[in-house]
Amino acid sequence: MAFADLGEFVAHLEKHGQLQRITAPVSRDLEIAEITDRVSKGPAQQNRALLFERVEGSDMPVLINAFGSAQRIAWALGVEDLNDLSERVAGLLDLKMPGTVFDKLRKLGTLFDLAKAGPKHVRSAPCQELVETAQPSLASLPILTCWPGDAGRYITLPLVLTRDPVTGARNVGMYRLQVYDDRTLGMHWQTHKGSAEHEREAQRVALPRMEVAVALGGDPVTIYSGSAPLPPGIDEIVFAGWLRGRGVDMVRCKTIDVEVPAHAEIILEGYVDPRERRLEGPFGDHTGYYSLARDYPVFHLTAITRRQRPLYPTIIVGRPPQEDYWLGKATERLFLPIIRLLLPEVVDVNMPAEGIFHNLVIVSIKKRYPGHARKVMTALWGMGLMMLAKTILVVSEHVNVHDLSEVAWRATGNIDPRRDLMLIEGPMDDLDHAALRHRYGGKMGIDATEKGPLDDVAQPWPDEIVMSDAIKTLVTRRWKDYGF
Repeated sequence: MAFADLGEFVAHLEKHGQLQRITAPVSRDLEIAEITDRVSKGPAQQNRALLFERVEGSDMPVLINAFGSAQRIAWALGVEDLNDLSERVAGLLDLKMPGTVFDKLRKLGTLFDLAKAGPKHVRSAPCQELVETAQPSLASLPILTCWPGDAGRYITLPLVLTRDPVTGARNVGMYRLQVYDDRTLGMHWQTHKGSAEHEREAQRVALPRMEVAVALGGDPVTIYSGSAPLPPGIDEIVFAGWLRGRGVDMVRCKTIDVEVPAHAEIILEGYVDPRERRLEGPFGDHTGYYSLARDYPVFHLTAITRRQRPLYPTIIVGRPPQEDYWLGKATERLFLPIIRLLLPEVVDVNMPAEGIFHNLVIVSIKKRYPGHARKVMTALWGMGLMMLAKTILVVSEHVNVHDLSEVAWRATGNIDPRRDLMLIEGPMDDLDHAALRHRYGGKMGIDATEKGPLDDVAQPWPDEIVMSDAIKTLVTRRWKDYGF
């Protein structure tokens, strides 16, 4: 199931009772954010995508919380359950492994999916039904103010498309954009991200202008791809094409040499001057705190193109769970098979909402030798953006990493702090307010596995209390007799 655009996805959500249309007039300043925050943290039956049809100051409806549950993000990515994503990626990786001719023939259909993943270049597109190049302005967009301490209104669900000025390689990232005025935006691409690397290359070759496009909307898989921490050299648009089963239609912008998703709702065309910086922030972030104001690049608008009747897609971030948590959970499930490929001892991974993605990574492993947990910790810290993980907690293979009560029991009961804690220093997330200094600080690894002879402990490790299978069967059979 691959949706062509956001409109198709909205229709699917409505058909399945996962969309609420709000016809009462609402303000884009704080009111939409407060409604959405209550819905995302409220009872499950209340947690639906929200379509605000009468937003003061704009004729565009605002779509928010569209990806804000396990079911909705699974549908967005073409599956019924997020764990199905792990199986798809595992199947792809298996194709790269040696096998018999019979095995490869049996999986030929999946190979055809890969062949169809490349982008499709088109000359006309829904995102260019209306074109404004003479006096483009952001004023008509219902850009939200999310939190009282924000520096202004923010675009929070963009696809930012840039090209390496030397190689021409594309990057698609999801970076917040602060509205300075009707023609300029603060571009919050962090130092570890792909577009920031493109900007550094632009500075190195003294490029006066770096062309940038910002796409709002598109098919749900392509929207998600902007948030995926893909390894360098992997094109997010090709990845989206593989995940959705067919290539993404791309069209060239009107004023810059950048291609954008043809089925987006709104496109902002413009440029960044690599030499220019301006104070951006503060902004109420997914950490639950306001990220500090710092200098970031400035985006200058040269054109706006859009559909005749566009939706404005957005999210709010803040203390989880919020919509961005579910985008992160999809990434966790997608990348688990890649972690297992490199670290076969890994059984499962959980990055819980309480850990704000990178503050806590819980990993279960098949422990086989002394120091095995530490080997896994250091290997994970060496994997791409996993380098930003602040705490990695390792448990044994039989522990359910998604049961936080069990994990807390193991983590507090199975450790001796002097033996089982590992402290190191390294790169930190831009938004980590507790780090030793900006972008650099301490990390902690916790070995909460059971300890045995391999670990040279000074006393025997006790047996875990478990009821016998026989009495479990008896009680199950007689459960109703007890009056329950």
